[in-house]
Amino acid sequence: MSSVPQTFSHEDFDRVLHRFVNEEGRVDYVALKQDSRDLDRYYLQLSVYSPDSTPALFPTESDRLAYWLNAYNAAVMKTVLTHYPISSVGDIKPPMLLFFFPAKSGFFLFQRVTFGGKTTSLYFLEHWVIRSRFADPRVHFALNCASVGCPRLPRYAFATEHLEEQLNRETRKFLAEERNLSINHQDRTVWLSSVFDWYKNDFLVWTQRQLPGRKVTLLDYVALQVEAEKVAELGQAASYHIHFIPYDWQLNDQQRHA
Repeated sequence: MSSVPQTFSHEDFDRVLHRFVNEEGRVDYVALKQDSRDLDRYYLQLSVYSPDSTPALFPTESDRLAYWLNAYNAAVMKTVLTHYPISSVGDIKPPMLLFFFPAKSGFFLFQRVTFGGKTTSLYFLEHWVIRSRFADPRVHFALNCASVGCPRLPRYAFATEHLEEQLNRETRKFLAEERNLSINHQDRTVWLSSVFDWYKNDFLVWTQRQLPGRKVTLLDYVALQVEAEKVAELGQAASYHIHFIPYDWQLNDQQRHA
């Protein structure tokens, strides 16, 4: 890596995802730990080049967003492998003197990851790079935090030329799963993934831009993303109470879900 490449390739990560991730989005961490060459090579690229350190490699917003989405998912996998075997990202604790930090901060805040020569945390990457720079709530269905409750990890890397299609696909897949969206007409309740609770403002701000002149709700966002038949059902549920589904923090490990 003595000279800057002409383009930045996600091919190594694409191979990792195709080889070690199944259709349910679970990772074969045992096999990946035994053969992590592609992931190591890809992470080395990430650590040297980024849209911040080498902007010429990432001329478009799609180039930049694809990079950061892949960078987050790859760094999560890399961090899990460093501590594997674990049963949850919550098993990784903060430093002993900082025991008072919130649960899971050991994984998201105190594990160090490097992109383009700058060392940071997964927390900073998610909130101050991806969410801050790209006002697109579909990113919440593309990021995977190695937990069962997360959006399923896709078996492909995000790519500039297909990014719009991929983001739409992952959003629809997430909302098509009953574990993330279900409507109970008898109880007049809608159950949504906790992702909608944690990032409520991201969804509402984006939806307000699409539907100006009215007070929007989370269900308005969902209705813009699901198939037509579901839109009608959501219309019936417009006055229902929304409950948020507890997040499953178990590791998305194939070995534990065989």
